Amino acid sequence: MPRHVDTVSDDQLEKSCGQRRKQVDALQLGPRKRLSVTDPLVHYGRHFGRTVHALCNFQALLTNGILRMGELADTPEENFTAEERREHRIFQELLKSVAGLEERLMQGGDDEVDIVAELLTKGASGARGDDTKSLKGSVLDWITPKGQNLVPPLARNVKIDRGFHHERTGALLCPAGIDWSNPETKTKLRSGKIIVTGDQWPLFLYADYRYDPEDPWNGLFQSALLVCAYKHVFTSPSSVDREPKATRSGNARIHGMTRVTLPSVAYIATQVRFALTSSLFTDSERFYNSILDVFEDPDEKQEVDNLVVWWNRQVFPSYSTAQRPLAKNSALARIREKRAQMKELVSVPDGGSGSA
Repeated sequence: MPRHVDTVSDDQLEKSCGQRRKQVDALQLGPRKRLSVTDPLVHYGRHFGRTVHALCNFQALLTNGILRMGELADTPEENFTAEERREHRIFQELLKSVAGLEERLMQGGDDEVDIVAELLTKGASGARGDDTKSLKGSVLDWITPKGQNLVPPLARNVKIDRGFHHERTGALLCPAGIDWSNPETKTKLRSGKIIVTGDQWPLFLYADYRYDPEDPWNGLFQSALLVCAYKHVFTSPSSVDREPKATRSGNARIHGMTRVTLPSVAYIATQVRFALTSSLFTDSERFYNSILDVFEDPDEKQEVDNLVVWWNRQVFPSYSTAQRPLAKNSALARIREKRAQMKELVSVPDGGSGSA
């Protein structure tokens, strides 16, 4: 999942400052710089990248966000594109998660914005790199059947033999709807005649690695492999093979995380996909964003809400059963529905419906 981007000179960065809103996409990775000073913002950047948005260009996110709060504060919401509205929501999430950040940004100048962006970028990039390195070897343990060995064996620190070159990783990476057991298909995937893009989701996302074309949501994002990787990153590597405890120290506990976020599921899926592949170029941004698009689609809300409940039960033992979604067509669901209808009627002023 790591992405290597050429750095830019100070002159080039200064020249582009006035044009950042138009030229830079805040939800794509931007230039990275090494910083030697430790700052709490690095800590926040690590968690933000894992749980809110993994591929932010913080420089553009902050610049555009400040514009929205200042010069563009009176601009109607409908004047912004869907992507700009999404970007601003992420900016607001950042302000909520870092105490005092809004005041620091609004009172500081361009130099302060640059410093904050660099520190956040350092944190997010560092966490991404650490997770990539850690998962590279661990993922082999999770995909090896118990009591068996991978044939041929795979090296823990080298990826060249993974991907479609290996039977096990190839089967897991095979896009849903494509038959890996077909020798001709397998040959074309290995040779590159069939090119897999980031929005062709692999079988490893599904529970038991089974895809039902008649019900594509069935088991989606519920594989044991994803759960293992999620626990490895968020609740500690040792929690993967045993019942997690609320007192366990891990990234989730360090950052006060008690619920799964949807972007964190997309992040883990992207990391696992990268760990299974043989290539450094995996269309990871398209893969990650395609998952977020589905998670944020209003038409998929019911399935997504159910998925969040499922994930919280897998990862956080203290998750309340009171959070369970209501069963469709149940009496309680009907009561809630009727109450919502009554509230809607009360809120409509006399004559608002146009009826006599």
